[in-house]
This record gives sequence, structure tokens and C-alpha cells, in this order.
Amino acid sequence: MSTELDPTDKEILRILQKDATLTNKELAFKLNKSIATVHERIKKLKEQGYIKRIVAILDRKKIDKGLIAFPQVLLKEHTAEALIEFEKEVAKFTEVMECFQLTGSSDFILRIATSDMDSYHLFLRNKLATLPNISTVQSFFVLSETKSDTAYPI
Repeated sequence: MSTELDPTDKEILRILQKDATLTNKELAFKLNKSIATVHERIKKLKEQGYIKRIVAILDRKKIDKGLIAFPQVLLKEHTAEALIEFEKEVAKFTEVMECFQLTGSSDFILRIATSDMDSYHLFLRNKLATLPNISTVQSFFVLSETKSDTAYPI
């Protein structure tokens, strides 16, 4: 179980969400804490699951992932086994960046990154559409990106 965060833990998380490349020494200076304190708090935040992983966020266009699609998927069956099987199989596709189960008229929404419409078409036809139990897929395509943030407000 996670415990309540104190103001120092919250500030560490705020700072790391914006720049996880900072050293413990740099963080300690910003927080007016000792390096050892910062080190132990970050270790604790990782152990408690607040920090799941530390990654580099890439410019998708520079790595040829210029098309973002959001397909909404409706399944034929809604048994626990069918839902779990869909999640397990769709997670194997490298194009799938995120998969969320929804309430409402669709069962899942995916965030797909491909180089272009032809690549998306191949993904849809040769991967997603081959999964069993899919009733409908309705795809939405990103025209422009106004905001893309990875930091949660704390």
C-alpha cells in the first residue's frame, strides 16, 4: 500500500516529471535538502510504486511516427475471458502505445503510432482486424497536436 505523500515527496515528483535527468545533487539544491535525503526519498517513491519508470520522451516525427490514430474497438462478447484475451493480444503490437477499457458505446480505445496512413492500414488489416471477437473498429486521426503532456498535476 502507498502512504500519504508529504510536501517534499510531492515536490520531488513534480520536478522529476518535468526533468528526470537531474542528479540527486541538483534536486537536493532545488529542494534545500541533503543529497542523502533526496536519494532515500526517490528510492522510497520507486519502492512504493509512485515512480513506475524513468524514460526519455522522443519527438515522434523525428522517428517516423507522424500519424497518430485513436481506434475505438467494440467487441462481440464481453466475458472476462474475452476482455482479458483482447488486452493480452493487443498489447503485443508495437504500434499500440496505449490501450484503455471504456464505458459507453466502445469497449476499448487505443493510441496507435505509425509512420503514415498506409502503415496504419497495414496495422489495421494485418494485426488488429485479425484478433478474434472484434465487432467494430472506428478510427479517428490526429490532425494537429495542441498539447501533449506526460506530467500529472500533484
